[in-house]
Amino acid sequence: MIQVVHTAKALQKLLEPIRFRRESIGFVPTMGALHEGHVALLRESVKENSCTVLSIFVNPTQFGPKEDLTKYPRTLDQDIALAEKCGVDIVFAPSGEEIYPPGFSTFIEPGDVAKPLCGAFRPGHYRGVCTVVARLFGMVRPHRAYFGQKDIQQCLVLLQMVKDLVLDVELKICETVREKDGLAMSSRNRYLSAYDREIAKEIYQALVLVEKAFQEGERNVDMLKKIAFAHLSSFSKIEIQYLEILSYPYLSLLNRLDGPAVLAVAVHIGGTRLIDNIILTFKV
Repeated sequence: MIQVVHTAKALQKLLEPIRFRRESIGFVPTMGALHEGHVALLRESVKENSCTVLSIFVNPTQFGPKEDLTKYPRTLDQDIALAEKCGVDIVFAPSGEEIYPPGFSTFIEPGDVAKPLCGAFRPGHYRGVCTVVARLFGMVRPHRAYFGQKDIQQCLVLLQMVKDLVLDVELKICETVREKDGLAMSSRNRYLSAYDREIAKEIYQALVLVEKAFQEGERNVDMLKKIAFAHLSSFSKIEIQYLEILSYPYLSLLNRLDGPAVLAVAVHIGGTRLIDNIILTFKV
């Protein structure tokens, strides 16, 4: 039976016998409102580890002052039920004061990989992400932690943090889980009206068009970006925030592709911000 705890002390008490037996602990940190993308991460952890911990915490430090912190979906009971179906052993659902107790004042500042893309439009976002994930790692002390490729910049920022701080955890990056029409699974998809949801599938279609041109031999970054811009701009409801092709995994600027790159996009549709990406790699 799944166990739900709200404090680090209670969590560590449950995990003590797991560690004593030297069994592996898998960890999936989330902000809740679970969907099939989260389910894929949970199932991967359950498959690979003796014990899986799911955390549910809507982290205030990664939201900007005009972002959707107050309306971010909170569905704890449904999330626990879904986690139990996936075989999760422990749900850790801490309060704000458990994560950021009175007097808390230490934050982690990420490096260059956090500067472009979402980092450029959401100041302080990855500072909040790194800090909360480091706190959760300290509380859970997992052997493996699972993240989705949809948030590719987050994955790369956290990989760098783990390396720089010599954290004893293996980060597993899992493929983006998509709807049948290609839209990347996201907790924010539920904000979309029926009409906006229909338009949202065009985000992935733009990425597919670029992937096709790349595989057919196009290597000029500006030309590839124009393909995606042209497709997305043909839909008046889609407001492009950024559309970039950067080196992978360093996220540096490119003129031509001669190695792996990430095509990343962020758009607003009807007031909802959505992100997606694909990795462009040379086929052998």
